[in-house]
Amino acid sequence: MTTDQAATIALKGLAFLVNSGPDLDKFLELSGADRASLRALADEPEFLVSLLDFLLVNEQLLVDFCSDSQTDVRAVHMARHTLSGS
Repeated sequence: MTTDQAATIALKGLAFLVNSGPDLDKFLELSGADRASLRALADEPEFLVSLLDFLLVNEQLLVDFCSDSQTDVRAVHMARHTLSGS
């Protein structure tokens, strides 16, 4: 998986969270980010990794995201691995 492909999956995850209200609020609370900074943070790999981590630790949210975006769960794991550089 390329970095661009991984970032695309993460950005789809961000769009999913933005449209899910309470889940976005919980993510923002945990990450220390705010709605006003989302656009700028979306360019930062560390932020995208934290977003993917948030999806990956909540099974129902992950399933809903994958269903909504037609993304394979394994691709989310690969994207997280790619963006983290590990």
